[in-house]
Amino acid sequence: MPLVKNGAVVPDPFTVVEAEGPLPEGAVTVPLARLLAEGADLAGRNSPLGVAVPNTADVRELAPHLPHLSLVVLDFPKFRDGRAYSQARLLRERLGFTGELRARGNVLRDQVLFMVRCGFDAFEIEKADDIPAFAKALATYSIFYQPTGDGRPTVASLRAGHA
Repeated sequence: MPLVKNGAVVPDPFTVVEAEGPLPEGAVTVPLARLLAEGADLAGRNSPLGVAVPNTADVRELAPHLPHLSLVVLDFPKFRDGRAYSQARLLRERLGFTGELRARGNVLRDQVLFMVRCGFDAFEIEKADDIPAFAKALATYSIFYQPTGDGRPTVASLRAGHA
């Protein structure tokens, strides 16, 4: 699957690994269960570390591990299941995660702007043909009424001269 960041396809430096077995050299993404079980050992690696989190998990469990994580991958198993939106906002706005936040699964171009507003900055796209539509969706609006963790100015902040 292509990885899209800032509207363009980029190479994925992370290797997805299973729940058990040796870790390859370089950047890896481990399942949440493995991170929780081997957190101290994984934090000692000299390579970027990512974690894949199911949308049923409580992301607050990641809090002690966030300083060691470069990537959090959140799952969208179905387009109508929005739990990963809430997970993203918790990670960005309450837990202060500043690394890459990636959407995986049923990621639709109609929802990409909402995902960005919740804090996602990378997307695993199932169809490469959708990439231009993703870029267009991201450029559709530049000012919003609601504040969120993506840092874009709100109408109120612009009116008050704080943007």
